[in-house]
Parts: sequence; C-alpha cells; structure tokens
Amino acid sequence: MIKEQLEEVERKIQAACERAGRKRDEVTLIAVSKTKPVSDLWEAYNHGVRFFGENKVQELTEKYDALPGDIQWHMIGHLQTNKVKYIIGKVAMIHSVDSLKLAKTIEKESAKKNCVTQILIEVNVAEEESKFGLKINEVIPFVEKIALFDHIKVCGLMTIAPFVENPEDNRLIFANLQKLSVDIKKKNIDNVNVSILSMGMTNDYEVAIEEGATLVRVGTGIFGARNYGI
Repeated sequence: MIKEQLEEVERKIQAACERAGRKRDEVTLIAVSKTKPVSDLWEAYNHGVRFFGENKVQELTEKYDALPGDIQWHMIGHLQTNKVKYIIGKVAMIHSVDSLKLAKTIEKESAKKNCVTQILIEVNVAEEESKFGLKINEVIPFVEKIALFDHIKVCGLMTIAPFVENPEDNRLIFANLQKLSVDIKKKNIDNVNVSILSMGMTNDYEVAIEEGATLVRVGTGIFGARNYGI
C-alpha cells in the first residue's frame, strides 16, 4: 500500500507544481512517520523516501538508531527545552521553534556539539488557540534576536494550517506565510535565509505548493490513518 500511496502523492505534487509553474525539484516531500512502525519506514525508504518527519523526540531517536544514516530527520512537533539535547546532531532541521527560550536551548546544545542547527520559525498564521507558534507580527522581531546566535541557522518558516473540509479555505493561510517570508527577505538580516516554507499536510499540500511551499509534510497520505493507541 505504501508504494501505491507514495506514487499517488508524487503524482499530485507533480501536478500542483505544473499548475503553479514550478519545477518538481523545488518541493521536498517529508514523510511524516509518527506512530508508525520501523517496518513502514523501511518500506518507504526502499521506495526512495529519504526525508522523514517525527513529532516526538523519543520516537525520532529510536528510529534514527534503527534506520540508515542517509535519512534526513525533521523534528516537526512541539519541542520541549529539556528534550533538545537528545536530537541535536541527529536532525537535519527543527521546524517548530517558537520561543526565545527554545532558541537559546538549541543554541546552547548545538554549541556543545560544535554544530550549527538549521531551524524554521513556527508561525500560527490562523492564530488558533490550540496551536503553537508566533503571531505574524511577532516573527520579524524574534528573527532579529535569534539571528545573532552562532549555532542556529534560520532557514525559513513553518505553519500548521487549520484542518478544513475544503483545502481552498487554507489558501490565504499559505499565501500569508509566503508574504511574510518576502517581508523578512527585504530586511536582509545577517545569518537568516527564509527560502524554506514548510506548509501543507495530507489534506491541503497541493494548495500549499501552489502558494510556494518548499517542504510538504505528508503522513496519512503515505502511511494511512494513525494508531494513537500504541
């Protein structure tokens, strides 16, 4: 099933790129593998997937140890400061940076390992009470503060759009994140490159691609419904 689902997702990504006049290689598919067994990840890996996203630190580290070293792991879930030390040096990117406290912890732990950690700023574009992330008007002052850190590299923005029946309802959310990235670029802040936009999930990634997504996070569309009972 995973092979067929991957082929369908790939077809939809290709079609969305064509509609937007974009090249296919401008969009990276992240297979969101939370709650899924290592066997499922192996199957996706054997069909070419090299980018995996996890929401929980423990799950990420366990899978990191069980799977090949050429995988790029993305931490996409809310990250507690006391868990940061377990993933520094293992993750290609942290998508969910939304506080100065968290940024400082990532800086400190990255300095200990003498590495630079790539991060995205999580933006709560829709300002949903249930979601983490900065409001749009908080992002530029925040970026200006953490741009001074030596062991963090701001690479872009991430948002989790509301779950909607009609993906078109999220088009403005994605367009607003893209506009924010343009506004940040105009500031020419040292050590900041907001070329990455992580937006769009199984329900709405095609619309997100049309609005400029460079990373799409697809879980259910690849692996099927999740079992939260494990």
